[in-house]
Amino acid sequence: MTRIFLTHNRSALRHYYGDRAYELLSSLGEVRFHDSDDDTSAEDIIAQATDCEILVSFRIPPIDASLMKALPKLAAICRVAVDIRNIDLESANRLGILVTRASPGFGPSVSEWIIGNMINLARHIPQAFRAYQDGIMPVQKMGTELRGSTLGIIGYGTIGKALARLAQAFGMQILVNDPYATVPQDSGMRQSELEPLLTDSDFVVCLAPVTPETMHLIDISRLRLMRKSAYFINASRAELVNEEDLRQALDDGLIAGCALDVGSAKDQSPPLALAGHPKIIATPHIGGLTPQAAEHQAMDSVRQVEALLSGRVPECSVNARYATRARERFGLTLP
Repeated sequence: MTRIFLTHNRSALRHYYGDRAYELLSSLGEVRFHDSDDDTSAEDIIAQATDCEILVSFRIPPIDASLMKALPKLAAICRVAVDIRNIDLESANRLGILVTRASPGFGPSVSEWIIGNMINLARHIPQAFRAYQDGIMPVQKMGTELRGSTLGIIGYGTIGKALARLAQAFGMQILVNDPYATVPQDSGMRQSELEPLLTDSDFVVCLAPVTPETMHLIDISRLRLMRKSAYFINASRAELVNEEDLRQALDDGLIAGCALDVGSAKDQSPPLALAGHPKIIATPHIGGLTPQAAEHQAMDSVRQVEALLSGRVPECSVNARYATRARERFGLTLP
């Protein structure tokens, strides 16, 4: 029987994998996971998965060269997400280990999180809520409607497209900046260079992927281009934003407020020192944390394991032509 190890701990298994996917995966082989409330470490995996042939990988811990070398029977790593930066792909190639990723299933959940926080920011809802919770009568503040406002979307991928559809339903004007995507001419949206987008938008949402070119894409010089009445939202990755510059922009009144679902703290969460700023709404990386989004990606890993056991190269394989160990173990026909 094929031995499969999930690198999720109890909490991650419950939130990011789910009972249905776990039951289906268990029908395909002998399944184990890190049965603890503590984050899974590389040492935990080595101790518990030495004879396993497939790892189903959560984002913690990194799957690096030393870990892969310590698992002599490992033939495939199925990442339960699109982002595979926690896997040392070059080492997987050298060792002949197949790496797969999930298809995007979080567009609706993250875009709804963004819309919710745009409304929170524009209508000053968190400040009123906190005042009432503290037994203080809030001061009434004039808000802003999404209707007629301009939304600048940086990164027109799965989430950007889902967000654009929702924003159009609210009657927003939409600017899109993405050098690798083209906005359809009949969409009612406009393609924009980054600087005009920052200057002309009431809400700027950062959804770009992390690449060498996008590291600290949003810094103080870019924040200075935004309107003082505008709001900035990051629902992608911490590396896109210089956090110290963002704090300075808020302190100096360069922008009106901010919402963050990502940051430089543990597990991509916003750090406490920044998240506590009075002009920030922060959540601990929960934009994609819905049953629908989690199950979509978990079920991708189930289908990938099914494919392997049937001798097929799974969909969303990343390095199939290097996966010699997977070919030998599962009888794959490689490209």
